[in-house]
Parts: sequence; C-alpha cells; structure tokens
Amino acid sequence: MTWTPELWGIVALSLKVALWATIVALPFAVAVAWLLARKRFWGWQIVNGLVHLPLVLPPVVTGYLLLVVFGRQGAVGAWLYDLFGITLAFRWTGAALAAGIMAFPLMVRAIRLAIEAVDEGLEDAAATLGASRWRVFRTVTVPLIAPGIIAGAVLGFAKALGEFGATITFVAAIPGQTQTIPSAIYGLLQVPGQEGAVLALVAVSIIFAMGALILSEWLARRVRS
Repeated sequence: MTWTPELWGIVALSLKVALWATIVALPFAVAVAWLLARKRFWGWQIVNGLVHLPLVLPPVVTGYLLLVVFGRQGAVGAWLYDLFGITLAFRWTGAALAAGIMAFPLMVRAIRLAIEAVDEGLEDAAATLGASRWRVFRTVTVPLIAPGIIAGAVLGFAKALGEFGATITFVAAIPGQTQTIPSAIYGLLQVPGQEGAVLALVAVSIIFAMGALILSEWLARRVRS
C-alpha cells in the first residue's frame, strides 16, 4: 500500500476533528455528568434523555437536525453567520461539532458513573472545613473522578474519530475539507482498484483505536497511583 499526500491529509483532518470535538465537549460533559449525578430536579429525565438521544437516534437523523439548526439558514446557523461570519455546515468545524455531539453521551456516562462512585461524605467534610463548592469540586471530586474523566475523553475521542453518519449528513465528504477517515473509506470502496488505500486507512483506524485504549489504561493507572 502506498501512502499518498491525500491519505495523510485525511488522517490529519480526522485527528484534528476528533481532538477538537473531545477538547470542546469534555468540560460540558463533566458539568452535565455532575448535574445528573448529584442533583434531582423537575425535568431530570428529560435532560438525561436529551443527553443520551444521539446514542439511540440514527446518526443520519442527528446530522439532519444539525443541518436544520446550524445550517446557513438554520436558527442558530443564521445567527452565527450574521453576527460573527461563522459557517459550520460543510466545514471541518461542523464535522467537529457533529462528532462532539455523537461522542457526548459516552463521555457523560463514563464521568457520571465515576462521580456517583465518590462518597459524598468526603465532599461534605471538605465543605464543613470552609471550602467553597468550587474548591471542593476542584480539589476533592476531580482527583477522585480523574480515571472516569480519562475514560470519557478516550471514549469520546474514539467515537469522534469513527463518526460517519452525522458527519457526512451535516458536512458531506469534501476532499481536503471535511473528508475524514470513515467517509474516505466509504468513498474509496465505491472506486475499483482502491483496495490498498482502504486497507491503509483501516489499519490507521485500528492503530488509533488501540493506542487510545492503551493510553487511557496507562493514564488511569498513573492517576490511581
């Protein structure tokens, strides 16, 4: 198999999309996970359902909804373009948005389980010593849930790297702009004689996935030690 500049560009763009999707989504995932784990309020089930909706909706439906909301004529998309000149549809930033939304439920679930495993008595004890809620969260909760955050980030990255349905619906598969590894594999499979390129991208996908899992295990052990 021969690595061409086009294949390297596809891999680089995929990493860029997955990294930004993970980086931007992770703080929101931590906040939502804490809210769902520590609070009970009217509408809790609705919030929980909305968070996990991308897991059960067909990815193409999610991509279509993103196009309706964030497209140039969408409610949010038109506002972003008119005020800031930002266009998400058919841009790599839109691919990152779609990948982040699809990865978000996995991140929230992993972090939420970690938060629920933390003894609230430890947080209460820190609060009785005069620590503010933010300081308790930063100095007590976060260190205890660090393995869960790492697991959520790795799951989110892996999901974002492999996202196809929502991404191709929202941003298409424009070579050099929005064509990620999954959409490139799909496109190359339709072209005779491209088996070598397909195998190269499949191999890279497997390497990245295994590397992410190994790294997460190593980081989790370092955090616990």
